[in-house]
Amino acid sequence: MRELVDKLQAERRLEKQEWIRLIRNEDSSLDEYIFEKARAEREFYYGNRVYIRGLIEFTNYCKNDCYYCGIRRSNKKLERYRLTESQILDCCDIGYELGFRTFVLQGGEDAGYTDEKIVHLVRSMKALYPDCAVTLSIGEKKKESYEAFFEAGADRYLLRHETANTNHYRKLHPEELTLENRIQCLMNLKEIGFQTGCGFMVGSPYQTVDTLAEDMMFIQNFQPHMVGIGPFIPHHQTPFADMEGGSVALTLRLLGLLRIMIPNLLLPATTALGTLHPRGREKGMAAGANVVMPNLSPIDVREKYLLYDNKICTGDEAAESLQHLKQTMKEAGYEVVTSRGDFIHK
Repeated sequence: MRELVDKLQAERRLEKQEWIRLIRNEDSSLDEYIFEKARAEREFYYGNRVYIRGLIEFTNYCKNDCYYCGIRRSNKKLERYRLTESQILDCCDIGYELGFRTFVLQGGEDAGYTDEKIVHLVRSMKALYPDCAVTLSIGEKKKESYEAFFEAGADRYLLRHETANTNHYRKLHPEELTLENRIQCLMNLKEIGFQTGCGFMVGSPYQTVDTLAEDMMFIQNFQPHMVGIGPFIPHHQTPFADMEGGSVALTLRLLGLLRIMIPNLLLPATTALGTLHPRGREKGMAAGANVVMPNLSPIDVREKYLLYDNKICTGDEAAESLQHLKQTMKEAGYEVVTSRGDFIHK
């Protein structure tokens, strides 16, 4: 099996059956071989630097009804909120003082936050913090909307593709959402000039080794700048409440393989990974990740933005979390840096 890892490192791509063999692997010594290769690839481009992104979850309103998501429109028990532009800029001010140089605006697909409001918000952020990057993660939009956001100064856009298999996509989403449109959005974002991120949940309901192999093949062909993956964690107020969660071990293996496949990726160790394992973020770094996204949202809304159950960091203040994060990363041999942390081209 090591020959497949070596082939991936040499050619940066594999065929579907080869991906299936690596994904099925349960040999811990092979995992260590993958992680060793992944760390070497990451260190060539990024050294031991860990880039922090200040996550601002600015609205939990969403028009969509994805079966796995805690803020889906059918969740009538959820207390909804929208941060004002003033509240968002306050979060940025706190984050800037702490050393954040990237702000991530994440929210549901909220009609209350029109394109015009997003454009104004991005322009305000770039005017106040010109040395900072602005990342948007607000779902599927028309190409003209993406162009307006980019012209306003947004630098990056995160849009998980969730699955590259049409039948699997249908089992995770209601009929009004299509994989075809999702992929088109990603193509549009990359064409416009965004640093573009895709990704998927590891262990999502009805996922198979075959669909995971298709995810890896989609990513190797799409060549994103960022990939966000994390283990699926069910939410008790969704149709998938009783489904089994995803595997930390498989998530780590896939992180390592992603790093080897696209060595200059920006690759987060996600909150979901830290939720399932007390040292999940550190394990993510050891598998090849180089980004973490501490929460800068006001404390009183964090528990209202629960995409899944038992999410960590809903009570800590950002300053406390950041000091703890810096210390744990230092102990693991990594340095949290004050930097935009842009994608480095080959």
